[in-house]
Amino acid sequence: MSLPRPRSPLRALRGVRVLSLALNLPGPAALMRLRAMGATCTKLEPPAPAAAKPGTSGDPMGQYNPAAYAALHTGVKILTADLKTDAGQKRLHTELARTQVLLTSFRPSALAKLGLGWKALHTRYPSLSVVAIVGAPGARAEEPGHDLTYLAEAGLVPGLALPATLFADMAGSLMASEAVLQAALHQSERYSGSGDPHPRGVYLEVALSEAARYLALPRTWGLTQPTGAVGGAHAGYRVYPCKDGRVSVAALEPHFAASLCQAAGVVASDLRAMFAPATHEAITAFFRAHTREQLDRLAVAQDIPLHTLP
Repeated sequence: MSLPRPRSPLRALRGVRVLSLALNLPGPAALMRLRAMGATCTKLEPPAPAAAKPGTSGDPMGQYNPAAYAALHTGVKILTADLKTDAGQKRLHTELARTQVLLTSFRPSALAKLGLGWKALHTRYPSLSVVAIVGAPGARAEEPGHDLTYLAEAGLVPGLALPATLFADMAGSLMASEAVLQAALHQSERYSGSGDPHPRGVYLEVALSEAARYLALPRTWGLTQPTGAVGGAHAGYRVYPCKDGRVSVAALEPHFAASLCQAAGVVASDLRAMFAPATHEAITAFFRAHTREQLDRLAVAQDIPLHTLP
């Protein structure tokens, strides 16, 4: 009996045209996801600064990290327009006339000055949906902020070290791509349900502060606090020093914890033993006595979820 061949990724947004005015990271990262889901993506960028080299992008990302910019915009049609000029506005509205979803990341006041407030857009393009990426929701949308400030507000910057990645921006990009899917589904349902060839668009707001707050929920629930099972209190879920580096071990489930304890020569009769200081001490000593290579082999032989690090 032959197994079915793996299916290619679903292209849920095939045929949907998305126009983005969003710069930096969240908007382009959302656009990258939307391209992967089959959307036809166009981005309208401002002109590059006058002092910039020829061919430089008007998106700051293209100036301070060209490699990241290139990865984010693979398959995206890039157009340039100064929206503060008549020519730029003409180019924008030419694109809007054939767009299903507009993606923005400006403050509401900036959009209003450009004639791109929701009321004005909805009047002129009733079937157009707008997904607006903002820093904080509602009345706070005018406040300045960035990934780091939203993570700090959500309690995700406990020390002086910077977070390992841009969590709020990337989570916000996923929420923005979800919102585009919602908008496309809404338009499809309105079209199929009413027979109206011009379904009504919707306005959806995605706040980066809310994305950070969503990521912070495990900490809010106590899971990743120092006393939580995945915050360091459980001896099987920690980062330990080893003989020539570090080891991150995630032996949380009872059968994984039992395998770890057996390898380390620890007697753990029940779950409570994994929280005991003596268990922590024994497992710490075990890892300190072994090299990364030894631990990598152990992980395979004993089915222990761990990953060694330099």
